[in-house]
Amino acid sequence: MNSPSPTQLLPSGGMAIYELNKQMGLWMDALGTDSSQNTATSTVLEPEAKAPPHQLQDANEMPGSSRETDQEANKPNDKVLRRLAQNREAARKSRLRKKAYIQQLESSRSKLAQLEQELQRARKQGGLISGSPRDSFRGIPRAFNSGAATFEMEYGRWVEEQNRQGRDLRAALRAHASDIELQILVESGMSHYDELFRMKAAAAEADVFFIISGMWKTSAERVFLWIGGFRPSAVLKVLSPQLDPLTEQQVMAVYNLQLSSQQAEDALSQGMDKLQQTLSETLVADASATVNTSNCMGQMETAIGKLEALVSFVNQADHLRHQALQQMHRILTTRQAARGLLALGDYCQQLRALSSMWAAQPREPA
Repeated sequence: MNSPSPTQLLPSGGMAIYELNKQMGLWMDALGTDSSQNTATSTVLEPEAKAPPHQLQDANEMPGSSRETDQEANKPNDKVLRRLAQNREAARKSRLRKKAYIQQLESSRSKLAQLEQELQRARKQGGLISGSPRDSFRGIPRAFNSGAATFEMEYGRWVEEQNRQGRDLRAALRAHASDIELQILVESGMSHYDELFRMKAAAAEADVFFIISGMWKTSAERVFLWIGGFRPSAVLKVLSPQLDPLTEQQVMAVYNLQLSSQQAEDALSQGMDKLQQTLSETLVADASATVNTSNCMGQMETAIGKLEALVSFVNQADHLRHQALQQMHRILTTRQAARGLLALGDYCQQLRALSSMWAAQPREPA
């Protein structure tokens, strides 16, 4: 007799519970298998999918950092850019200066050629030309010298610039300009006189007689000439009344400067007198000596060697003039210095105007 199956032994309700439990077990087995497979899969893939945060951050930042580094390396430094801009500006200014210098040389060469043509025409006519076309009224003949002619042209431009600076100073003083504005004009005026002394030193090396004789100045200016220029102590006497009011300390400083300038002028004048006496004795000895060509040439070389001391005297006199201007600049205030430079320029301009008026004055025939 066959034994009943478990489902047969159970009542109808128990049969249902049994089937339900059996089905639940099958579902659990299926779920357990899937869960284990998923877990295994996750354990294999997790190291790749879930890296540590810092590694992910480094991995994300590496490409960007590399690109930024390349960009920074390729990007020019601000300092380099500024240096390049400065170099370009310096090159531009250098080209402009070179162009202006070439133009000035061309102008000087053309004027020099014109003077040479005038010299040739004067020689053909049996005469000599005067100092320069702009000062032909002087009527003082002189031999042509390239160094002297160059200085005359440069001095003519210097006088024009001095007149322009004088107009600027006068306008600034009338407009009650600030001390800063006046200081700029004063510094420019002082530099302009420095340029004059530099030009004179070069011209004295080329032709010291031309500088000492004052042929580059007007006739009225030559009346007050002292070793190729103005006498500092005399100019201080003329300008001092134009600078009032001065403090007591300034008055004493100007007086001491005038006194020391006078002493230095006397020393240079004595040196010039001694040099002239020596040259006169040398020339007299040549004239009284027996006619001998070699002896005469030796004596003339000695005289020329002594004449070279004239260049030193001119330079020392200009140094004294330069020092007087510098000392006055230190003594005076900015506004007083501006008035002083203006007064000095007006004084020279009035002397030049006086010469022109005298030359233009009609003369009665003898």
